[in-house]
Amino acid sequence: MKRLSIDLETFSSIDLGKSGVYKYAESEDFEILLFAYSLNDQKVQVIDLVNGELIPKEILSALSDESIEKWAFNANFERVCLSRFLGKRLKPQGWYCTMIWSAYLGLPLSLEKVGEVLKLDKQKMNEGKALIKYFSIPCKPTKINGMRTRNLPHHDLKKWFTFKEYNQRDVETEMAIKKKLSAFPMPYSEWENYWVDQNINDRGILIDEALVESAIKFDEILREENMDRAIGLTGLENPNSPLQLKDWLNKKGLEIDSLAKKDVESALKNAEGDIKEVLELRQELSKSSVRKYDAMKNVKGKDNRARGLIQFYGANRTGRYSGRLIQVQNLRRNNLKDLDIARNLVKNRDYETMEILYKSPSDILSQLIRTAFIAKEGTRFIISDFSAIEARVLAWLAGEQWVLDAFENGEDIYCRTASRMFGVPVEKHGVNGHLRQKGKIATLACGYQGALGALKAMGGIDMGLSEDELQSIVDSWREANPNIVSLWWDIDSVVKRVVKTRTKEEYKSLVISYEKGILFIELPSKRRLAYPKAKIGTNRFGGESIVYEGIVVGNKWDKIESYGGKFVENIVQAIARDILAEAMMRLEKKGFNIVMHIHDEVVIESDSSSIEEVNQIMSVVPIWAPGLILDADGFESEFYKKD
Repeated sequence: MKRLSIDLETFSSIDLGKSGVYKYAESEDFEILLFAYSLNDQKVQVIDLVNGELIPKEILSALSDESIEKWAFNANFERVCLSRFLGKRLKPQGWYCTMIWSAYLGLPLSLEKVGEVLKLDKQKMNEGKALIKYFSIPCKPTKINGMRTRNLPHHDLKKWFTFKEYNQRDVETEMAIKKKLSAFPMPYSEWENYWVDQNINDRGILIDEALVESAIKFDEILREENMDRAIGLTGLENPNSPLQLKDWLNKKGLEIDSLAKKDVESALKNAEGDIKEVLELRQELSKSSVRKYDAMKNVKGKDNRARGLIQFYGANRTGRYSGRLIQVQNLRRNNLKDLDIARNLVKNRDYETMEILYKSPSDILSQLIRTAFIAKEGTRFIISDFSAIEARVLAWLAGEQWVLDAFENGEDIYCRTASRMFGVPVEKHGVNGHLRQKGKIATLACGYQGALGALKAMGGIDMGLSEDELQSIVDSWREANPNIVSLWWDIDSVVKRVVKTRTKEEYKSLVISYEKGILFIELPSKRRLAYPKAKIGTNRFGGESIVYEGIVVGNKWDKIESYGGKFVENIVQAIARDILAEAMMRLEKKGFNIVMHIHDEVVIESDSSSIEEVNQIMSVVPIWAPGLILDADGFESEFYKKD
């Protein structure tokens, strides 16, 4: 036995979409209904566990044998469910995921969509959703169904037979995908990174149950108070309705087209009296970040740990990790100095003092969301992140030596950039210190061919800068960074040439090639970025551009246009991701328990190690990036926060 392809059909009363597979499989009523498998790509067998059939012993043994490849589409689901079924944790090593492999090649994270894109002969069956709804989740008791809360095979034998066919087809589709992708194998090092990711997701992170429960209760009280006040001021049936509120504001003399966050903030600058208070209440009622407390409650398991929060290869353009369930990648930043006091007030449900001390208690709840992640008793968090990782990688890739020298010398990169742009010394809180902000906004907005629009998106206008000043910043930054500017145009030229000629070219530490309809960019780490069905198109200015296919807004598969600066952004972010992945691999091998990571930051649960040791491990430069200057900084805390 070399290879086992698997698909499960299961039952649980826990909502999989809201709570994730770990809590789903933890439910008392969790059950595996059907177990479909193929041994060494032979005919698929379906084991009907509900009707007393048993999984063969050799198959059960193979599940925990690291030398036998176990394949599934979204293998995390199968591995976690089978761990519960067997009563022991199945280690990730030896498990392989066709969904991850698909993402590596720029394909969707959906079995159905991958089948469609690859035009497989055996597609995922359309009946699946209805069958899962019928057999895999509780049903509503009615007189017609005898007040039962669950559908079993004998309630509809025809549907059950089709369900077994569906289970079999999923394995066949997964195997067909594997065959299609076989020409472009994923590097073994990426599977090792996947296993590290699975260990982190299995470990999970502890949730402060008392804080979460109290925050949810406080939010309910605040929303009720704010709604009552808004109704009293406006006389509206539902002041939270944009349509009703806009009409009320218009009648009060405030012409406002939208109640989006930015529009409300803009209107508040000149608002007075009732209008001002109503707009402020609108801000309070529309806060959505506190809903993460509900997500935490839904996801945390019996041991109060939240698992499955990180999606490996979630951003398949670059391979970066993305958030799931609680969405830890977009947590509200905290700037409150007395976090401990606020946390204790909420945990002790001293809501009255909260409302006295803080102008916006709901804003405080938003800031406390990070702190709901806590270290288990006897440990504390070590939180370490890379310093300006993208700016470092961009300068290294482009050969912008003055930037690398600034990092090597420990200079403030925003001051150094401003000094280079304007030809004068710039010191933070010192001489020409006002120029630092321009250096910062330029560094963040201009690195990937960003121009006026990027500076505006970064808040340039809100800083009080005019369009002429913003254009001047763009011009000054580009003049100060000629090698980065050359990098955009060089990448643009090489990519277009490769797509036209269907050949391969080396550029710096990259290899750009076109193979069987896919544009590949091989990174210094030897991992490859994939752009399916790439070809030459025409941009909105009438010039040539690269067009490829991928997932766009709305989770649709469509054409995407790209250019030099965008490819550079993908490459830089992908290299930064590889640096993080290698750092996490080193940390795990050293015995550090990573419980979460966000962007370029790791969160470790430790009872002995020091932040200096972690920073040192994080700062190791990969052998494939000679000359890159890395640095990591961090702190220790009993709960997660921004330092």
